[in-house]
Amino acid sequence: MATKTQTYIRAIGRRKTSTAIVHMTPKGKGTCTVNGKDIKVYFMTPDLASVAMSSFTAGAVENLYDMTVTVKGGGIHSQAEAVRHAITRALVKETEELRVPLKKAGLLKRDPRAKERRKFGLKKARKAPTWSKR
Repeated sequence: MATKTQTYIRAIGRRKTSTAIVHMTPKGKGTCTVNGKDIKVYFMTPDLASVAMSSFTAGAVENLYDMTVTVKGGGIHSQAEAVRHAITRALVKETEELRVPLKKAGLLKRDPRAKERRKFGLKKARKAPTWSKR
């Protein structure tokens, strides 16, 4: 009985509180599923789907890989950016020559911006209550 070994590249991408784990299979048909759904169904607007897949257009390697993505946490837009970050990291793991164009496009950097916590005595993170002299 022969065992079938599946070779894939695994990468993790993050944005705000979203985390995406990508399993990318080389020599595929270009299919992409996110949490068991097609990427165009999961990311309902074309803008979000294009944000998630922008790594392929920047690296000019479309329809060469099959992907299975698991994403959790955050909102839908930060999930799309986390998927983009994970796909970019997986592409660089697979082909080191793609590092230069993807880095130039700014896709390899993990965007560290997140919502600042609310502090005691303030209305929001930095907004203070109205000051009154008397």
